Amino acid sequence: MINYDLKVGFSRIEINPPLGVNLQGYFHQRLNEGILDDLEINTVAVQKDGATVALVTLDSEAADTNYYETARQYAATKTGLSKEAIFIHTTHTHVGGCFGKEDEYTNDLDREYDSLVMKKIADSIVYAMEDLKPARMGIGFSKAERVGFNRRYLMKDGSTKTNPGVNNPDIVKAIGLLDESVNVIRFERECGDSVVIGNYGNHPDVIGGNKASADWPGFTRRIFERAVENTKCIFFNGAQGDINHVNVKPVGGDLNGMFNDFDDVTRGYAHSRHIGNVLAGALMSVYEKVEFLPVDEIKFVEKVINVASNMPKKEEMEEARYIQKMVDDGKREDLPYKGMMLTTMIADAARKIRLENGPEYFPLNLSAIKIGPVAFMGIPGEPFTGVGMGLKEAEGWKMVCPTCLTNGSRGYFPMEDSYAEGGYEAKTSEYKAGVAETIIEEGVKILNSLK
Repeated sequence: MINYDLKVGFSRIEINPPLGVNLQGYFHQRLNEGILDDLEINTVAVQKDGATVALVTLDSEAADTNYYETARQYAATKTGLSKEAIFIHTTHTHVGGCFGKEDEYTNDLDREYDSLVMKKIADSIVYAMEDLKPARMGIGFSKAERVGFNRRYLMKDGSTKTNPGVNNPDIVKAIGLLDESVNVIRFERECGDSVVIGNYGNHPDVIGGNKASADWPGFTRRIFERAVENTKCIFFNGAQGDINHVNVKPVGGDLNGMFNDFDDVTRGYAHSRHIGNVLAGALMSVYEKVEFLPVDEIKFVEKVINVASNMPKKEEMEEARYIQKMVDDGKREDLPYKGMMLTTMIADAARKIRLENGPEYFPLNLSAIKIGPVAFMGIPGEPFTGVGMGLKEAEGWKMVCPTCLTNGSRGYFPMEDSYAEGGYEAKTSEYKAGVAETIIEEGVKILNSLK
């Protein structure tokens, strides 16, 4: 029998945005009009032989990279932890805020909300550390089938489109890898309760509209906790850059509770609940049968790597400026694009203008935490599925949990072949082809250093 050889604490704080706070996504302004369900900070503190780490998740679309950095530094001063021991992850709900973002839509209410949440992040770590109790760690592997789909497709004209629409007759096939696996970690505490961590990659962009929600990560937590007594659940989104909920070839009741949104993407609150049902079921399917493992030590590390910038060509700038001017003048609907292609071209133009004069390289901070034979690998943006699968293959680990939007928000990290294929993610990425493969290579090196 595995002894209770570590200590684990948990905390949860509600962070619902006030009315009028900007909700992020879709490249146009959306002000919060209400709350569909609670947005939260969920934090797990894990301690072994005096070493303590804090695993924090925020229900938000993302946060500016500087915000993550400042929040970690602030939390470090309030908790006494090393900044590198603080692992802050945003779930990427598209009906939540983006902390620390400054653009033409940012208002004073956003800034007040950002400041409050930063303080609550530190509070959540303090509360989790105060809750530390003897525990043991078990792991299991499950699956979540038919809730995540590749969102990039080869079309009959040879092009690649992201979210080409349901039942589009011009679709040839999906492009990319699909990982339906769910990592499950159970911290069983000696006092009788358990803290459960789930890790799976999919875009929480299921709901739409102008009311705040934690989307399917929130449903997963609530459904699991209602079904399994004396538990708390926390969810870390994985490598989700090219995965979402859209089934382009639905059958039977697949479209129940969904509507076709402005960008030709099917969405619905009931479907978010459905994904939560499936993921909570995946956690439940292994909860009682996890393999309890000894934890020898806790370690953490953060490394900064430099990757080449995806700077535009001079001949691309005239079109980019034209598109941006149409957007600025409120004439986006007059552009010759519809649905997701309109979103793609607007984002691509913004990327070109932003990078016209460099920089030539960007720093990316990769973060890793070791809890015995389990590793968390934090990626500061939205990695494609191949990145997560590559990191999971690192040798010498019982489980590797890749997490997106962790300690930074640097955009998409597409696989190298995606750049030649095209599509939203590759067109809008700030990095040259090869960034995903570099993250895998450097990430594996980091994991090797922790063994």
